[in-house]
Amino acid sequence: MQNKIRLTTAFVFATLALSAAGCGDSGSDDSSSDNFRVGLEAPLSGEQAALGKGMLKGAELAAAQLNAKDGILGRQVEIVPIDDAADPATGVKAAKSAIASGLDGIVGPYNSGVGIETLPLYLKAGLVPIRLTSDTSTNSLGFTLQPMTYQIAPVASQALTGWLGAKTVAIAYDPTQNYTVSVSKKLRESLEAVGVTVTAFEKVKPGEKSYAGVVEKLAATNPDVIYAAVYFPEGGLIAKEMREGEVESQCIADYASYDTGFVETAGVTAARACPVVGVPAPEDFSGAAAKVTEYRDEFGEAPGTWSPYTYDSLNFLADGIEKTGGTAAKKLTATLDGIRGWKGWTGSVTIDPRSGNRQPATVVIVDTDADGQLHVDEDWAKAVDAPY
Repeated sequence: MQNKIRLTTAFVFATLALSAAGCGDSGSDDSSSDNFRVGLEAPLSGEQAALGKGMLKGAELAAAQLNAKDGILGRQVEIVPIDDAADPATGVKAAKSAIASGLDGIVGPYNSGVGIETLPLYLKAGLVPIRLTSDTSTNSLGFTLQPMTYQIAPVASQALTGWLGAKTVAIAYDPTQNYTVSVSKKLRESLEAVGVTVTAFEKVKPGEKSYAGVVEKLAATNPDVIYAAVYFPEGGLIAKEMREGEVESQCIADYASYDTGFVETAGVTAARACPVVGVPAPEDFSGAAAKVTEYRDEFGEAPGTWSPYTYDSLNFLADGIEKTGGTAAKKLTATLDGIRGWKGWTGSVTIDPRSGNRQPATVVIVDTDADGQLHVDEDWAKAVDAPY
């Protein structure tokens, strides 16, 4: 699965020429490559590395199972790790290098701020990305099985107002990431539209060792809820500091914080006091037991938060390519645009051809159990009649 394929100089130049011209075929129909090379772009290093490694293993499991069934178009699937470190500049450099080496498909990236820079590179190279980005700015840059901002914010708003009955909310957000900026703005608009007072709208600088000052400032406005629209390293610290400071406001962490790293950073006690907007845990999907067992057998550990989504993304791409009979971008895009009721680990997938986004979205409220495991919050699910 990790075989290294040496490309001739002529083939590399041909690939680059196609990239520069924006031509429609990425080269998977070229018999000079033995393996079907699929890039997996994710934050494989840095603060979000745990998340990225789970993404990589999900794709590797799907590849192993595809290879046991003759791969894609009769060629063995090779996963090519592309480490963007959740940083746009790093991502662009890594994406260009991977494209130059020769790719037949791409899954990822996860971070929208990275994706807005790297997704156009893959598209120009004739690839059809199956992205894991959630910001609306990445609409139509390939396809996604992930929820998007316009699908996430309404669930968060309804949970705050309908489930928790909040009348006042303070919002902390990361101003450096496309997704956290857009979702916090959308949430604020949604809350104010139904008469909720947003008592504070505070920027959070990522990478700090403590957010006690931010928590103190938000708590001083006496909100019913403090909502943290930040990624999990910051979200976990905010939850921890709210617990340690005995802040009376209810803590809620945004979708960007949904990862096991949130629990590890916050600690189980603090995490249990701070539900997260997210997606169902790998075990929560209907019929998921077999997939979880297969993952454990392959890697000797539980699936990562986003492992089911990269697993499904690769299978979704493979099915589309097989139905199309190749990877020519226009034909493959038309095939994927027409997907209705595709079934995977994460449930049923129907694609909205206007955006390349999935319907229905799999957004839920997630709770941490006594063992530190994230699962769909049962009280929320009962309150909204969610199918999990």
